[in-house]
Amino acid sequence: VNALVKILVDFSVSTVVYFMVGYGVAYGTHFFVGAETLVLQSGYGLVKFFFLLTFAAAIPAIISGGIAERARFWPQLLATAVIVGFVYPFFEGIAWNQHFGVQAWIKSLTGEEFHDFAGSVVVHAMGGWIALPAVVLLGSRANRYRKDGAISAHPPSNIPFLALGAWILIVGWFGFNVMSAQSVDKLSGLVAVNSLMAMVGGTLTALVMGKNDPGFVHNGPLAGLVAVCAGSDLMHPLGALVVGAVAGAIFVVMFTLTQNKWKIDDVLGVWPLHGLCGTWGGLAAGIFGSKALGGLGGISFAGQLMGTLMGVAWALIGGVVVYGVLKATVGLRLSQEEEFDGADLSIHKISATPDREVSW
Repeated sequence: VNALVKILVDFSVSTVVYFMVGYGVAYGTHFFVGAETLVLQSGYGLVKFFFLLTFAAAIPAIISGGIAERARFWPQLLATAVIVGFVYPFFEGIAWNQHFGVQAWIKSLTGEEFHDFAGSVVVHAMGGWIALPAVVLLGSRANRYRKDGAISAHPPSNIPFLALGAWILIVGWFGFNVMSAQSVDKLSGLVAVNSLMAMVGGTLTALVMGKNDPGFVHNGPLAGLVAVCAGSDLMHPLGALVVGAVAGAIFVVMFTLTQNKWKIDDVLGVWPLHGLCGTWGGLAAGIFGSKALGGLGGISFAGQLMGTLMGVAWALIGGVVVYGVLKATVGLRLSQEEEFDGADLSIHKISATPDREVSW
């Protein structure tokens, strides 16, 4: 209940804040004119806003998965407003709208601008690296890591729904990636095929390395898709297959390390999935987008490294500041009693299956 409500409300808050503030921060324009003027002067701008909003709204959705089951509701909405209003669009404007001359500076040093076609770094790494300090500041779920060193298992509650969610994301991702061209004349079947190859590469690697675990299998394709976003318009399909396969391996290895060794209770593994696979995607574009490996070229690994590191650093700073301030002022976490009862009951006063529970 809490997850479903939070996603819808986060999207609604993101829409208002991105319309009022965030889009202007990224692209230096606004919509505070009459509707007639909007239609005449900004008809395409409105379509662009509608599309790019889905990128912006993905950031709080990513973070939400990492802090599930113990985060307070309203502080997270405040975080959403700040992140979508400023933290995310600030770097979006640098990467996609030439703000502050950063892209020109990178090109002067490396020969090419930082390239992120569909958001491996701008969207996914940004969301994952903002989520990491949020998860750490929030702390692990009650009784997740016991004092005697034991780790209590928290298996998925519904594997069919997990699979359905993965498939919905997979299908939507092709629109997400292909339409990043933002104009019909620039649409490319290469983006679609590369997305497909990275998806299956991530799936197969996660299947093998995850030892048939359905949680890994259904996150593998998402890992591949996250990683291929940056260079999906440049790579050869075989390069995309390798990029997706490496991403699947990154997710399995790093999810296991964060949960079991480092005891970072990132519930859905959003830092490995989006943060690390997105980072890999930014770098991979500079490798497999090169003509030497069958790509279209026009890309520099050094430029990709610089842009990716800048995105990661900004996301970490943003995450520490936003969630650090909220923790110090209004608090981030449910009380012990509320967490014991669960967010569904303590926040929304209803469980996901009230009729069935009453009958028992």
